[in-house]
Amino acid sequence: MVGLWVAILALALPFGGKLGDASRDRPVDYLPGSADSTQVSQLAEEMPGGDTLDGILVYQRDGGVTAADRTLAAEHAGDLAGRYELARDRTPQAVPSEDGTTLMVPFSVVGLPDEDAQMEAVEEIREQVIADPPEGLSVELGGPAGIQADSEAVYEQVDGTLMYTTAGIVTILLILTYRSPFLWLLPLVCVGVASLSAMALVYGLIQAFDLTVNSMSSAVMTVLIFGAGTDYALLLVARYREELRRTARPQDAMLTALRNCGPAILASSGTVAAGLICLLAADLNSSAGLGPVGAVGVVCALAVMTTLLPALMVLFGRRIFWPLIPAYGSEPKRRGFFDRMGSSVGRRPAAILVGGVVLLGALALGAFNLPGNLKQEDAFTDKPESITAMEKVKDAFPDQGAQAIVVVAKEARADAALSTAQGVEGVASAEITRSGNGFSEITVYASDPPQSAEEDRTIAGLRAELGALDGADALVGGPSAEALDLAEANAGDRKLVIPLTLAAVLVILIALLRSLVAPLVLTVAVVASWGAAMGIGGLVFEPVMGYPGISGDLALLTFVFGVALGVDYGIFLLHRMREEAAAGTDTRTAALTALRRTGGVIASAGVVLAATFAVLMTMPMVMIFELGFIVAVGVLLDTFLVRTYLVTSASWLLGRKIWWPGPLSKRPENPPPAAGERREPEPEPAGATAAH
Repeated sequence: MVGLWVAILALALPFGGKLGDASRDRPVDYLPGSADSTQVSQLAEEMPGGDTLDGILVYQRDGGVTAADRTLAAEHAGDLAGRYELARDRTPQAVPSEDGTTLMVPFSVVGLPDEDAQMEAVEEIREQVIADPPEGLSVELGGPAGIQADSEAVYEQVDGTLMYTTAGIVTILLILTYRSPFLWLLPLVCVGVASLSAMALVYGLIQAFDLTVNSMSSAVMTVLIFGAGTDYALLLVARYREELRRTARPQDAMLTALRNCGPAILASSGTVAAGLICLLAADLNSSAGLGPVGAVGVVCALAVMTTLLPALMVLFGRRIFWPLIPAYGSEPKRRGFFDRMGSSVGRRPAAILVGGVVLLGALALGAFNLPGNLKQEDAFTDKPESITAMEKVKDAFPDQGAQAIVVVAKEARADAALSTAQGVEGVASAEITRSGNGFSEITVYASDPPQSAEEDRTIAGLRAELGALDGADALVGGPSAEALDLAEANAGDRKLVIPLTLAAVLVILIALLRSLVAPLVLTVAVVASWGAAMGIGGLVFEPVMGYPGISGDLALLTFVFGVALGVDYGIFLLHRMREEAAAGTDTRTAALTALRRTGGVIASAGVVLAATFAVLMTMPMVMIFELGFIVAVGVLLDTFLVRTYLVTSASWLLGRKIWWPGPLSKRPENPPPAAGERREPEPEPAGATAAH
C-alpha cells in the first residue's frame, strides 16, 4: 500500500503545482454563462483588440492640485497613449473636481491578448508611468484594472500562506492531542499526500472539462483536506488505540478498527462530498466549480486516511504511540469530563434539550442583523491602492459615476442604441467606443456612484429600454451589472441547492443508521446550529469587524459546509451508539457510553476542523474571512453543544424510538439506569477477547 501511494505521488507531482496557474479570478468568471454581463464580456473579447482594460489615474493634493500637477497628469496620459493601444485612439483627458483637490484620468486599453498581459500592463503603469510622484501629491491607479490586479495579488498570497498556516496549526493540535513526538507526523504526511493528489486531479478536471476553478475554491479545498482528513485520522487512530488494548497483533487491531469505524468515516465523507456535489446544480460558476473541487479533496482525504495511514500505523506498530503505548490487556484512563456531561444529561435531559434549542434560536435571531450585499470597494480587509483611489473619486466627484457601464449592441443599430441609452434616466454620458464582428461597444457613465441603489436603477432602465429596441440585441454589462447578476444567480441557487443538500445528507444518514428518526434529529440539529452561526455572524461582522456587507453566496456555501461537516460528529456519536445498542445495551446506556467513548476524539476533531477553517480568517478578503468564521463557529457549536447535549438528550428522551422504524426500535430493552448512574455493557466471557 505504501508503494502504491509513492507511485501515485510521483504521478501527481508534475501536475499538482500547475493548479494555481489554471485558476481564474475575474469577476465575470463567477457568473453563469447565461447572464447578460457574461455575454457582454465574451463579445467584448471577440472584438478587435480583445477585452478592454479600464482604469482611472487619480491625482490628489490636500491644498489643491497645482499647474505642475496638471502638467504631470497630461504627461502620464501621453505616456499611456504611447505605450498602449487606447480605445477611440485618443489621449485620455484629465477631469478636475469642483473643489480643485483631485484630478481623474479615465483610460481604456485595448489590444492586450489575455489576462496575464493585462496584469503586466497594470504593473508597468504603476512601476514606470505613475511611480515617484512629487511631494504632497498622491497618484493612484483605480478602476476595474487596479481592483483586478490587487485581487490577483491577494490570491497569489493565499495558497502558500494558507497551506503553511494550516499545517502549522494542525501540527500543534495533533501534538497536544497525541502527546507523542512521532505519532503526529503520520496524519500530517497523509494529509500532504491527499492534498497533492487532489490538486493534480482538479488540474486534470480543468483540462478535461474546462471547469471554472478560482483561488477561493483552491483555498477551501486545502482547508477541507486538512480539516476533514485530520478528523478521519483522529477517529481511526483512537479506535485503533482502543483495539490495541484488546488485541495482541497490530494488524488485527487495525482491521477491527477499520471494520468498526470505517462505515462512520465513509458516511461522514459521503455527506460532505454529496453536499458539495449538489453545488453542481448552482447557476453561479464559482459555486458550481467549488462543488467538484471540494468533493475531490474530501474523497482524496478519505482514500489516504483509510489506506495509507493504516498501512503506516501497522508498519510502525505500537511504538508509534510512545511514550503512551497502549499495552495489550491494559485499561484506558476514564475521561471524567465526558462522564460528567453524560451524568448531567441523564439527570435533566428535557431541560437540557429545551435550553439548548432556546439558546440556538436566540443566537439565530442575530441573522436579521446581517449587512447587505458586499460591494467591490469593501471586498478587502485592508484597503489596497485601487480601493483608496476609488474612494477619493467618490468623494471628489459625488455627482458623477467613475465606473463604466458597458453596452454591446448590433453594429447596424448602434446609433439607435446610443440614442436610447443617452435618454435613460440616470445616464450622465454615453458614446460608441469601438465596433467589430458585427457589434458595437457603447461606454456609459451613470450620474451616481458605482453599485449604489441609484446606479442599479439606471442599469435596470438601460436593460428595459435597450431590450425593447428592435434588432439591437443589446446587452448591458460591466462591473456593476455583474454585481446585480451575481445577486440574482445567488438567490436562485439558494432555492435549488439547499433542498438538494438536505435530501442528499438524509439519504446517507438513513442508509448508515437504518432509521428515519435519528437522521431527522441530526439534520434538524445541524440546521439549527448553522442558523445560530449565521446569527453570531450578524452580531460580529458589521458591529465588531466593521464589514459593511456579506458575500451573496455566503448563506449557500456556509449551509453546505455547515450541514455536511456538522453532521459528521453526530454520525460518529450515533454510529457508536448504534453499535452499543446492537450489542444488547439499552438505548439510554448506549447513548452515554457512546458519548464517553467518542467524546474526547470528537472534541479533538471538532477543534481541529474549526481551527483549519479559522485560518481563512487570516486572509485579507472579507468574503473568505466571513466564510471561515461562520463554518468555524458552526463546527464548534456542533461539537460542544449539538452533539454533546442536544443529540444525546434527544436520544435519551426518545429511547429505542430513535431507531424507528429499524429493527432496533422493536427490540425490548433492559430497564434504564437510575439518574446519574453509569452502566457498562455486560463483560465478555473468558476467552472472548482471544476469539474476537
